[in-house]
Parts: sequence; structure tokens; C-alpha cells
Amino acid sequence: MSDPAPSLVSWPPSWHYLAGAPAAAGDYRRRPEDFQVEEVLDFVPEGQGEHLWLWLEKRGMTTPDLARLLARAVDIPVRDVGFSGLKDRDAVTRQWFSLALPGREAPPGWEAGLVERGVTCLQAVRHPRKLKRGVHRANRFRLKIGGEAMVSPATRERWDRLVQLGVPNYFGPQRFGPEGRNLHRARQLLARGWRKRQDPHGLLLSTARSYLFNSVLSARVADGTWCVPQPGDVLNLEGTASRFAATEIDDSLLARAEAGDLHPTGPLWGRGRLESSGEVAERETRIAAGCPDLADGLVQAGASHERRPLRLRLKEPEWRTEGDAAWLSFSLPRGAFATSVLRELFRHPTLV
Repeated sequence: MSDPAPSLVSWPPSWHYLAGAPAAAGDYRRRPEDFQVEEVLDFVPEGQGEHLWLWLEKRGMTTPDLARLLARAVDIPVRDVGFSGLKDRDAVTRQWFSLALPGREAPPGWEAGLVERGVTCLQAVRHPRKLKRGVHRANRFRLKIGGEAMVSPATRERWDRLVQLGVPNYFGPQRFGPEGRNLHRARQLLARGWRKRQDPHGLLLSTARSYLFNSVLSARVADGTWCVPQPGDVLNLEGTASRFAATEIDDSLLARAEAGDLHPTGPLWGRGRLESSGEVAERETRIAAGCPDLADGLVQAGASHERRPLRLRLKEPEWRTEGDAAWLSFSLPRGAFATSVLRELFRHPTLV
């Protein structure tokens, strides 16, 4: 596990691709309808309770903007509006929201303002509890891609490789903002000393941790160990939050990893014990040391050390050709990025 000498934070990054940088250019999201996302929960609302849950379809609007619109529509504080995940603005997305309406119904005509903004209510049902952040299990994507990449056989070959092996679980470019601006802001804030009032939702802390995680993942993609357990790895059980340390690697663990049942993990940097050990821990520490303003700033800010799988498995993958374009469908677990799938398929200026 030898790595080049650590380097300071830079943008654009040079994170490695699974099969080398794509040669063919492509495009996606020409229209919101070309990028469709549907939230997947593990449960359904019960049909009774103090909260009105809404299954909404939106386009051209962020999730927080829609939450504020809903609060105004039913005359409640925005803090009484619940949602699980943040969905793309320039897309057609479907997700649940909850409105705290104990003992009353939504006022007459409450949907009118939503319809004017292109929001459609697909279902409304009661539930006893507010919808909390991060409770959805997955997101189902349906994406239209086109351009030069669609006439290159290499694009389909790359897709088939992702279906077979999985996808490097990079944080997508939207985490870092256009031209890495969120990363620049994170470095400035950490240099001054992080304060919650300046980063109330923790976006900049997440940006800093994402950059360090992607750097570790890139090093392991480069030497082929991103999906192959190494002594000292912390392994994640597919589809769960369960993980365990593996100081020794036997044939059984290798076989389970090859089958997609286990995945090595990488660090989300912060305070606390680094769960990995041996050469794996040394490499992670060395890479973090190459970005001391991020690593030290995260520790000083009080972020807690966590782990994230290095590999994604595409659930229910489908490729459907349509003229000179293709529709790709797949599900990803919560917190994964469809743009990390697309960057492996074709060149595009937004897919760093």
C-alpha cells in the first residue's frame, strides 16, 4: 500500500477511476425530466395520527425550499415540517414530507400555491410521528444519458463492469459545490475555528470529511484494494449499518467480498479512535496528514470519527437504449451519489 507523498488540498481533484478516465464525452440532465429520483422508505404511514404525510413530486426546487412553501401553505412553523433526504433541484423528484397538524386538517385550498410552483401531491395520509432526517433506506434513480458516449461501445462495457463489481462510493461533486466552492469555504471556516452558527446544518464539516474520504478511496481504487479486504480493514455488511474489524483476512472473507456481501470502509475523519489498524490505519492517517487544515480542523470542531463503505452495489440495474440515448435505472443506499456512477461512464465538466 504505497502512496505518493501527501499533497495539500487541491481543486479540481484527481481521484482515480475504476477503469481509467473515460475517453468519450456524454451529457445528462438536459431537462429536469432526464434526472428522476424517488425516495424509498422501509415503512408506510399508518393512516392516523397528528402528522399529515405528503408524497410529493417536485422539479426546479430544493427540498428546503419546498419545506418552507409547505409551512406557509398550512400556516405552521417550518420546524414542524419533516423530510428525510435532500433531493436535487434540477430534477424530477418524489419524496415524503410531514406536516404537524394535531387536531386539525390542512386549510382549504392549501395545494394551490404548490401547483403554481409545479409541485404535485400524489398522496396524503396521516401518521403518528414526524418524518425524521435520514430514515429513508434508498433512492431509486432513472437517468437519461446521451452524447458521444452513447456511440462508444466502451460506455456499455463500463456500465457492465459497474454492475458486476460495484461502484467506488465517492461523494459526488454536488457535495463540494461548483468549482469546489464549498471546500474553499470549509477550509476558511476551519482555519478560523468552526462555529455552528456559521455552519448550522454541518454542510462545511461534511464537505471537509468528504474530501478526505474521497482521497482515501482514490488511493485504494488506484491499487485495486477498494473492494478487496485488507488486514486491518473495517468491513461493512451490505445493506446494513453493521461493521466489524478484520485483523486477518481469510478465504471466507474474500469470497464474501467478491460476492458483494462485504465492503471495506474508509474514514469520515474526526475525533475518536481510528477503527482500522495496521497498514490500513497508517495509510488513512498518512493521507489525512497531507491535508492538515481539514483533518486538524475537523478534530478541533468536535466531529466524531465514523466509517463509510468504499463500494456501492447497484440494485436492480437496467440499461434501456432509446435512439441515440439511454435510460439508466438503479437504486442506491441513502447517502450515495448517482453522479459517482455517471463519472465512471463518460466525461462531463461537472463530474469531477
